[in-house]
Amino acid sequence: MTMNKEHEPSVDFLEKEVREDVKNNAYSRPVATRFPPEPNGYLHIGSAYAIHINHSIARKFNGTFNLRLDDTNPVKEESKYAESIQEDVRWLGLNPPVFYGSDYSERYAEAAVVLIRKGKAYVCDLTPEQMTAYRGTLTEPGKDSPFRNRSVEENLRLFEGMKNGDYPASSKVLRAKIDMSSPNMNLRDPVLYRIIQAEHYRTGKRWCIYPMYDFAHPIQDWIEGITHSLCSAEFFEHRPLYEWVLREAGAEEPPKQREFGRLNVSGSVTSKRYIRELVEGGYVDGWDDPRLPTLKGLRRRGVTPEGLASFLEAVGVLRQNSTVDSAMLDHFIRRDLKEKAVGVMAVLEPLKVVITNYPEDQTEILRLKNNENNEALGIREVPFSRELFIEKEDFMEAPAAGFHRLSPGVEVRLKGAYFLKCEHVVKDPATGDVRELHCSYDPETKSGSGFNARKVQSTIHWVSAKHGVTAEVHAYEKLLRDGIQILESGNNWEELVNPDSRIVIKKAVMEPFMRHAEPGAKYQFIRHGYFCLDSGYAADHKRVFNRIVALKDSWKKT
Repeated sequence: MTMNKEHEPSVDFLEKEVREDVKNNAYSRPVATRFPPEPNGYLHIGSAYAIHINHSIARKFNGTFNLRLDDTNPVKEESKYAESIQEDVRWLGLNPPVFYGSDYSERYAEAAVVLIRKGKAYVCDLTPEQMTAYRGTLTEPGKDSPFRNRSVEENLRLFEGMKNGDYPASSKVLRAKIDMSSPNMNLRDPVLYRIIQAEHYRTGKRWCIYPMYDFAHPIQDWIEGITHSLCSAEFFEHRPLYEWVLREAGAEEPPKQREFGRLNVSGSVTSKRYIRELVEGGYVDGWDDPRLPTLKGLRRRGVTPEGLASFLEAVGVLRQNSTVDSAMLDHFIRRDLKEKAVGVMAVLEPLKVVITNYPEDQTEILRLKNNENNEALGIREVPFSRELFIEKEDFMEAPAAGFHRLSPGVEVRLKGAYFLKCEHVVKDPATGDVRELHCSYDPETKSGSGFNARKVQSTIHWVSAKHGVTAEVHAYEKLLRDGIQILESGNNWEELVNPDSRIVIKKAVMEPFMRHAEPGAKYQFIRHGYFCLDSGYAADHKRVFNRIVALKDSWKKT
């Protein structure tokens, strides 16, 4: 069958380019991509986006996808981050081969010697401050270092001394010899190697010189046979240096660096640096705080990898840095949970109800569906008794126009049970607050009995007071206040963080079924949203349920 052009699936700009390379046999090896995080922090939703793009390209062309830990800076990197990154990637459903940049240390040094021998690199003794002054500005060219014209022999000797630990940290660097007048600041003799006297979490004290990212990264890609080095848009200006390193190092069939837009989510923080500020400043409760878009935070909140993957697929491949409405993320999380979550009744702000005409010593077991959209999830047993809890908001003594829930003399249906009528309101004599409702029920109106003699306008949820389980509930909103779009250095987080980003409900009451809730299991609290048991409190034996997402869907596809 020939597909009409109008109905051909859309192809993004990255896929088009890779497709052309495959068609033209640009590489004698299969398509190969990678995700190369530095193990100095935890992955976030922007990281997941980069993983998704790289993995998707490899999958579409039956290629390979690597995870590479770019651990070439011993001052910032730790094994706990390396382990966490691998754990997060597996949580996303992937199990790629894992490589370490630190394993290529000999190869970086060999490439550096090649450049020195070609007269393309030199050892420079300028201090960092002097180097900045010599570099020039966007409107003025830089000046050559006074050490730029050292002989090849001297540079080889000095570089060997750097490698052997003969010089103190920061006293010398190896620089590329390119063009100090280039309009691209990245080509003004960038630093390739620096001296760092620190122990590396994997290689110990074996090395005291470490390559800069712009030097190590292209060599790493080359060693691993990467064909397409796909990265975020801030590296666009670095691409000429990436290509220069590979060309001067003599790489055959060098990888191609191509860029895509960075993904941001409204009301959130998708910068590792800013997330670190929030964590270290105590504005959130660690890297796995459910308000953060870190993968640890999303997982603890209850987001599923399938829901996240659907969201990333729908975003597509961005050309420019873009901010996506958080309602879109919520939409795909909600859609994924719709047929997975077990529905239960949970009363967040309890108001006691006494059914005066129901036997005091009687408990009735009702059988309710676990999910109206998925029969495979089965049924559960729910106890019904004389004393119940309902939501405070489901009662109004003097009902406003349009209020159809419980009020004096008005009948409603208790979900899965009976019609209920409010007969009497008990108030606190000191404050006048409603303390308890005395109601009657009609035994002829049991759900499933076929009763249809009269109708009610509303169904409300409830929990047996005698059998209910008490727990804490955390409802999450956007981390940042409304209207905040751009974050800059020197953020005043006191002014930026939404004070209502986490709402704590101390004494919610839910069905006894929830006594056996497991961390990771997903539940729909009827009328409230989707929730999961927070694994962060397991050690304290504290039952806290996180709201994953509310029920209301405000995102509209355009």
